[in-house]
Amino acid sequence: MNIHWHRRDLRVADNRALAEATADGDPVLPVFVLDPGVLDHASAVRVAVLLDALDSLRANYRELAGDLLVVRGDPREELPRIADEYGAEAVYWNRDYSGLARERDSAVRLALDEAGVSRAAYHDELLYEPGSIRTNAGEHYSVFSYFWRKWRDREKDDPFDPPEAGAVADSSRIGDRTLLDSGTDSDSKPPTDFVAEIPSLADLGYEEPDAEIPAMSTSAARDRLADFCEDTVFRYAEDRDYPATDGTSRLSVHFKWGTIGVREVWRATEDAMARADGDPEQADDGKEEDTEAAAVREFQRQLAWREFYAHVLSARPDVVSANYREYENDIEWREDEAALAAWKEGRTGYPIVDAGMRQLREEAWMHNRLRMLVASFLTKDLLLDWREGYDWFSERLADHDTANDVGGWQWAASTGMDAQPYFRVFNPMTQGERYDPEAEFVTTYVPELRGVPPAKIHEWHELGDEERAELAPEYPAPIVDHAERREAAISMFERARGDD
Repeated sequence: MNIHWHRRDLRVADNRALAEATADGDPVLPVFVLDPGVLDHASAVRVAVLLDALDSLRANYRELAGDLLVVRGDPREELPRIADEYGAEAVYWNRDYSGLARERDSAVRLALDEAGVSRAAYHDELLYEPGSIRTNAGEHYSVFSYFWRKWRDREKDDPFDPPEAGAVADSSRIGDRTLLDSGTDSDSKPPTDFVAEIPSLADLGYEEPDAEIPAMSTSAARDRLADFCEDTVFRYAEDRDYPATDGTSRLSVHFKWGTIGVREVWRATEDAMARADGDPEQADDGKEEDTEAAAVREFQRQLAWREFYAHVLSARPDVVSANYREYENDIEWREDEAALAAWKEGRTGYPIVDAGMRQLREEAWMHNRLRMLVASFLTKDLLLDWREGYDWFSERLADHDTANDVGGWQWAASTGMDAQPYFRVFNPMTQGERYDPEAEFVTTYVPELRGVPPAKIHEWHELGDEERAELAPEYPAPIVDHAERREAAISMFERARGDD
């Protein structure tokens, strides 16, 4: 018997390590370890999503006449113990590329070696393993356009088939149990016939989040992918920037937890490309911007951005807490708890910013255009450290991904790889007017402004206190002057750069 250790690959289809674990004909025992060391740094939103995905994964294995064994404890202790208990010869898993994940996996490898258990780790999360796409000088890419050209043109693997029923360990041997004890004394562990369901949030010490949690299963991800590639993807380049329009894939949370594989998504986009009007090569060259092929290619570029940030994080794990560009370490970020609280609560007096922050609170998700805008507002209008925003996103986002969120925040803050120039400061009023002209998105999430004419919403910063009080007495005035803060932000960066 072999063990497959699930982590961020909560699916049975298109799972490289799971396919490898069953390749030799031995049955596979699927295991997930609820590691208290990881849970201590997780939010209620993310744990709720995780538990829902585990419940769906268990159902998938039961359809294959197997089961998912969920244990709580340190994987360095639990995996050797489970291997001994079930007579497993090897443990398989898919690699994770953050610094903390690599430290954990290294410790698990040592523990399995000491226990005499074979182990094998595989590349699965991305189409191309970090370190496999490099500059001519052998370095990781820090400019996306160059990375994209190599990424786009390389051959991509086909999805992996799911295991057949006979390849999964007999459910009568695994049983309906979850081992929840997190102690280290093996004598205190529950016996092998201990029966329990996957724990609840309360079992793990969390309160129910106040955000709506998305359905987490491979079938939900596939439904979303199919709907997107049937029609929406052909308008993606045009619609993706308008938050009131359902113009994005919303697959980010499924990528985060691995309820769908990236190879399966890529194949779906290639199938869409084959049906699209226009020439993909012309779209690649920028000669066709309004065709369906160009729209599909634009979505594929977003898949490449995801991998670009993961490659950078693998090469530079320090960027989780440090600026990618060294000179930005001298930026004189302000400290303003009241402004930070107003930003978190969606009470800044800038309607499109507040609508984005309230969407985050209600849905544990935010439209990408709004992610860029609220990040720019925090760092360039409020002059607050990007790490404050990153921490809030990590607590509130169901799709929080270290590489993507660090990359996005440092892009907006002009401190990261291939970031926007420091002198480019999003204007929240013109962004709202351009991408939400009828204020449909704003009034969905900011009910205080319902009934206010869109033109007045977009000029909220210019209205007098008396007019604002008459139009929407419950909505605040702007907490900062954008024009003044834009100049202050540029000066702040120029001082950090040592510019005269």
